[in-house]
Amino acid sequence: MFLDIRLDDGNGMSFAKFLKKEEKLRPYIVFATAYDQYALDAFDVNATDYILKPFEKDRIDETLKRVDRILKKPEALVNSDMCKNPRLSVTVDKRTIIIKKSDILYVEAQNGNVLIYTKNLPLISSKQTLINLENQLDPEQFLRVHRSFLVNLDMILEFQPSFNHTYELTLINGTKITVSRSYVAKTKKVLGIG
Repeated sequence: MFLDIRLDDGNGMSFAKFLKKEEKLRPYIVFATAYDQYALDAFDVNATDYILKPFEKDRIDETLKRVDRILKKPEALVNSDMCKNPRLSVTVDKRTIIIKKSDILYVEAQNGNVLIYTKNLPLISSKQTLINLENQLDPEQFLRVHRSFLVNLDMILEFQPSFNHTYELTLINGTKITVSRSYVAKTKKVLGIG
């Protein structure tokens, strides 16, 4: 269910709180709104996602894929096993490179390639998609902060406001990564920022 905060006949957050209490009526709720100040409340009512207007097609597609993964329980279990594996196999040309997931700083999608930045290895470029790679990484350790970036939470040093309601992460190696508006609320929640 896509739900706005402000409704003609009431408040979307109140409605979501009502749905949370109802055993038989628990749809997956995605808040789609212009109001960023309710994002933390949305996660308290078990919202699946929180998207800020104006919407980007890629962001909506990502949300729909997330809900689809939740609905496909067997696939979710397989992905869970892949997430828990401490190593990641990446095919580059005809070679397979094995990376310790804990060594990954961040991952970037760029021009049809996925670029993997690690603490020790040189930059690794692969043809797989960012979504495919995200499904192999533990969501407790890696967070999508932008449609093009996944970040290892253990590598974050600073989180600070940027411009136009975006934020910027500084990693332990000094790299700065933009947290886009659509991901700010979730990033704050995961980092424990009130």
